[in-house]
Order: sequence, then C-alpha cells, then structure tokens
Amino acid sequence: MSVDTPTVKRIAGLARIAITDEEAARLAPELGNILGWIEQLGEVDTSSVEPMTAVIPNKLRLRDDVVTDGGVREAVLANAPQAEHGFFAVPKVIE
Repeated sequence: MSVDTPTVKRIAGLARIAITDEEAARLAPELGNILGWIEQLGEVDTSSVEPMTAVIPNKLRLRDDVVTDGGVREAVLANAPQAEHGFFAVPKVIE
C-alpha cells in the first residue's frame, strides 16, 4: 500500500504532530513499508491457532469457596480507634 504526502500530513494533523513538507515526504515511504508488513501478516493462515491472552499458559490458583465468619473479629477491632458491641464506632455525621 502506498501512502502519499497529503495522507501523511493528514495523519500528522489528526495526531496533532507538527511536521514540515520535507518530513512528510520522508515519512511517506516509511509508512507505506509499515502498512505493507501489516498486509503480509494478514496473509498468514491462523485458522488452526487458538486465541490466547499470553504466550505462556497462566493457571489461577483457586481456593475452595467456603463461607466462614472470618474468625478474626477481635484482631480487626484491635485496629479500630473506638469499638462498641463488637463493631466499629464512628462519629455521627448527620445531625
């Protein structure tokens, strides 16, 4: 795919990059080469390749989903500035 100088200037304008006419003329063939490589990637047959999110397999280490009461109420309340009746005591914010 060929990219001309006006296309490069339009892309630069959309990206809000200030370039001169000489820079646009120099970048046009480079962008054309990049788009050519992308077209080559489109020709590769990937029908037998499964989609993946990472190159190496990631296995999640799961624990049993068991409902408990936590059993650490006293340890948690020990960090509270003030506790009453087994709960955090907070100042009244609405009058």
